[in-house]
Amino acid sequence: MTVLDSAPLDALDAYRTCQFVTLGRNGTPQAWPTAVARREDGTLLLTTSLAFAQKALNVRRDGRVALLFSDPTGSGLDPAPQVFVAGRAECPDEIMTGPEGAEAYWQRLFERQPHSRSYLSPPMRPLMHWYYLRLHITVEPEHVRVRPPLAKLPEPGAPAAVTGTEALPGAVQLSRFPTAVLAARDASGAPLLARTRPRPTPAGYLVDVPSDCAVQRGPATLLVHRHDERLNHMYNASVRGDLRRTTDGWILVPAAVVEPMGSGRATDAFRVLRHTKRSTNRYLERRGLSRPQVRWDRFRALARAAAHGEPTA
Repeated sequence: MTVLDSAPLDALDAYRTCQFVTLGRNGTPQAWPTAVARREDGTLLLTTSLAFAQKALNVRRDGRVALLFSDPTGSGLDPAPQVFVAGRAECPDEIMTGPEGAEAYWQRLFERQPHSRSYLSPPMRPLMHWYYLRLHITVEPEHVRVRPPLAKLPEPGAPAAVTGTEALPGAVQLSRFPTAVLAARDASGAPLLARTRPRPTPAGYLVDVPSDCAVQRGPATLLVHRHDERLNHMYNASVRGDLRRTTDGWILVPAAVVEPMGSGRATDAFRVLRHTKRSTNRYLERRGLSRPQVRWDRFRALARAAAHGEPTA
């Protein structure tokens, strides 16, 4: 019997992505969309490349984390319960050059994200080696909450005009999505996650918070992200600021916007590739390491199995 046994496991496994939050050096909850695999021992496995190692560095400093399964795109779930998982994570400073220890994770990713198989072709390897140099993050769940699905809303068109909100950081990014995920902290400082519908006001974004999500004033983030049913056309952005209690309810006063993969401009792909190369090299240089050799043959074997519909390893 594990903590996760209290969750709807079929639904949890069906989600293509979840929202994962760690705590930054200054205590700011930093949330990202990511893929996750449930292990038989009741733990959850996530991975991150060296190029985007911040979540791993955060975990090594403070292991308190949370996950929210709330975007059912591609899952086939209808209705789709939201599953919140809080726990503690570990991330050894061991660079994984092959799929060892995460075979089921990788085969499922190759199955659900067919375009990622192309990264293994010889012409792509010089550009994509960073993608396969991974750190493993293992989450030990401590408690689980199941929340009902949010009522469906149509995709937003032009945002309704609210005088004084045009200059708010994140106004453009948030207006493109019907909902966002709030990442905040509880009274102990542990991270919390809740899907909500931000409402712009001249002072910031009003957010509704579920009754089981005891957020406190302090640094917080609103995360928006999307992907299609084949985990393609991805986009994510975070609006970071300060969460405050007002007479109208909880409001996030925004301070900065982070778009890790760019805003959709044609030049973003080149900028991201340049960033991934520099970040990977920096991670290795700080540890006095040369670039490890990717186990292309092992990854290709799992990609072939996924392409042919063979059982997950």
